[in-house]
Amino acid sequence: MCIGLPMQVVESYEGSALCAVNGELRQIDTMLVGNQPPGTWLLTFVDTAREVLAPENAKEICMALDALQQAMQGAEHDFDHLFADLADREPQLPDFLRPSPDEPTTGT
Repeated sequence: MCIGLPMQVVESYEGSALCAVNGELRQIDTMLVGNQPPGTWLLTFVDTAREVLAPENAKEICMALDALQQAMQGAEHDFDHLFADLADREPQLPDFLRPSPDEPTTGT
């Protein structure tokens, strides 16, 4: 399984960037997202940037990864604060999975 890591650009170069996450520095290929200025958040997979993230999205992903790590270490406490964007709301289907308004619904 491949999990994307949000990383913040520290220094930008042509086609790559030095990025940081949790005090760790990595050289990240930015060919898919273009050159990005320092401070930009990138979603990275196997040291390659796949998407530019808004800071709020980067924070949400980091908190979800923290919850996953704590759960894997056997932590037994409430994780709701790490999923603030999901807690206290009904799950929603993505737009592409929702029936179109003119599509007949089946009642079972």
